[in-house]
Amino acid sequence: MTRDLIRASIEASIATKQRLLAACEEQIAALVDAAVACLRGGGKLLFCGNGGSSCDAAHAAGELVGWFERKQRKGYAAIALGHEVPTLTAVGNDLGFDEIFARQIEALARSGDMVIGFSTSGGSRNVVRALEQAKAIGLSTGALVGERGGPVAELADVAVRVPSTNTARIQESHLLCVHILCASIEERV
Repeated sequence: MTRDLIRASIEASIATKQRLLAACEEQIAALVDAAVACLRGGGKLLFCGNGGSSCDAAHAAGELVGWFERKQRKGYAAIALGHEVPTLTAVGNDLGFDEIFARQIEALARSGDMVIGFSTSGGSRNVVRALEQAKAIGLSTGALVGERGGPVAELADVAVRVPSTNTARIQESHLLCVHILCASIEERV
C-alpha cells in the first residue's frame, strides 16, 4: 500500500509539472521578467502567502537575500511578509487577519517594488488585500496560484496558474517556480 502511494504521488507530481511546462512557460517567463526589472530598477520583492505558501514566500526571499546557486554574489532585496511575529499578531489582533500583508506593504513598500502573492486557491483574502494595496500605491504585482486563479490571479499583473486543483501538486509546482525565479535572477541581475 505504501509503495502504491509513493508511486502515485510521484507520478501525479510529474504529470502536473509536465502540464505546467506545456501551459505556463510564458507566464513563468513574464513573472521572471517583472521580478528582474524590479530588482534592476532598485526595487525589492515582497512575497506573501498562508501556511505552506507562507513557507514558499520565505523560501523565495531567503534564496534571494542569501543565495541560490551562485554563492559569490551580492544579496538581492526581498522580504517574506508575515514572518515578524509581533507585527503579525498586532495587526491581526487590531485590524484583522485579512489586513496583515496589506498593512506591511503600506509600511514597507516603495515605488518600484513588486508584490508576489502565493495562493493555491487563488482566494486567500489577505493575499487579495495585499495585491489590492500594492495596486493602490502603484506597485507591480505577481501571483502563483492553482488553475482556478481566483481574485489573486485577477489582481496580478502576471499570474502563474499551475494546472491543478490539488493543493500538494500546486505547492510542489510553486516551489519549482521559486527555484526558476531565483536561478533566473542570479543569471540576469
